[in-house]
Amino acid sequence: MNNPKIESDVFFQEERAEWEYVSDGITRQFIGFNTQLMMVKIKFEKGAIGALHNHFHSQVSYVAGGKFRVSVKGEYKVLKTGDGFYISPNINHGVECLEPGILIDVFSPVREDFLK
Repeated sequence: MNNPKIESDVFFQEERAEWEYVSDGITRQFIGFNTQLMMVKIKFEKGAIGALHNHFHSQVSYVAGGKFRVSVKGEYKVLKTGDGFYISPNINHGVECLEPGILIDVFSPVREDFLK
């Protein structure tokens, strides 16, 4: 973003928001953000992998649909619609999509690396 003020529009309307390519089988929409907080909707096709990674942000993720095999700090759980998980800063985590679905991720502070 070229704007020194990092902030999204006030309202998010799904049908007007573009899906951004992340990797094979994964796209995302930015729901809202400022410098302190970011909410992102991520759509996964079956078999798509959110590779193991870590970052300095705190993260909470909600399974809005589908089924995922989630790894956090080497522990694996299968989570389905209505479940969620929390990730402390600098902890390795990743997902494998078992059934097509959507995750809602919330980060603090904003993931500036997501913004172009």
